[in-house]
Amino acid sequence: MADNSESPGMSTRPYLLRALHDWCTDNGYTPYIAVHVDPTVQVPMEYVKNNEIVLNIGFEATSALKLGNEFVEFKARFGGVSREIVVPVDHVVAIYARENGQGMAFPMPTEGGARPGGEVDRPSPTVRGLRLASSEPEVADEPGDDEPPEPAAPGSGRPALKRVK
Repeated sequence: MADNSESPGMSTRPYLLRALHDWCTDNGYTPYIAVHVDPTVQVPMEYVKNNEIVLNIGFEATSALKLGNEFVEFKARFGGVSREIVVPVDHVVAIYARENGQGMAFPMPTEGGARPGGEVDRPSPTVRGLRLASSEPEVADEPGDDEPPEPAAPGSGRPALKRVK
């Protein structure tokens, strides 16, 4: 599922984030979010790599977790120091279970920011090791990464997440 850009209503992303967080918690999994970092995101910048950070949003790793309609907010310890984290919901590009990688990827925020309602223009085929199974194959952009992508497994035709090395 992705945000419906034709709907003038509120984005479905915060509702899906809450639902998948609940699913992870109920099944004993650790919920992680991948976040696109820009100046509107408040995270420890020393842990950001390629404008992305992956955060554990499990209850054991956070305090005062709030999965709101506009922001994901919580406090967490990084290197023993408590930090306040504030992430606009439209900057969450994936939520998944650490243990099995099951989850959901979302479109990246637009360069100029999101349109009203949190909707965005372009999909994110790759999110730090996750790729939408229905997206086009990745193009190698790093030296030594010229192996062809694995062919998609036959399935029900439903998009799913899979780990990409």
